[in-house]
Amino acid sequence: QVQLVESGGGLVQAGGSLRLSCAASGLTFSNYNMGWFRRAPGKEREFVATISWTGARTIYADSVKGRFTISRDNARNMVYLQMMNLKPEDTAIYSCAASLDFGLAAAYDSWGQGTQVTVSS
Repeated sequence: QVQLVESGGGLVQAGGSLRLSCAASGLTFSNYNMGWFRRAPGKEREFVATISWTGARTIYADSVKGRFTISRDNARNMVYLQMMNLKPEDTAIYSCAASLDFGLAAAYDSWGQGTQVTVSS
C-alpha cells in the first residue's frame, strides 16, 4: 500500500521560510515523478512544483518560481519543498503526490493527506 506522509508545515511570518518533507513508502520511489500541490481555503487544488524521477527536471508554478525549490532523495524515499520568502497567499494545505508521468498534465496515482502552511502578514 502506497503511503505519502507530509511534514514540516506550520505558522510563519511573511518573508519567512519553511521546508516541507514527504516520506514515501509502498512504491518503488525512484520510478516515480513527484509533485507538490496546495489547496487554499475556498479554492481549488493547484499545482506547485514537480520533479522527475531522476531529479534532473523540475517545473514550477509561476506563483512560486524563484521562491520554492523542489528536491528529492531517492536513497531515503523523500521529496522536499523548500519555501522561501513566503507570502500570505501561500497559506494552504500542501500535499505531495506520485506519478509515473512527468509534466503539467501528469496524472497522479497517490496522494498524501497534506500539511498546513499558514503565513501571517
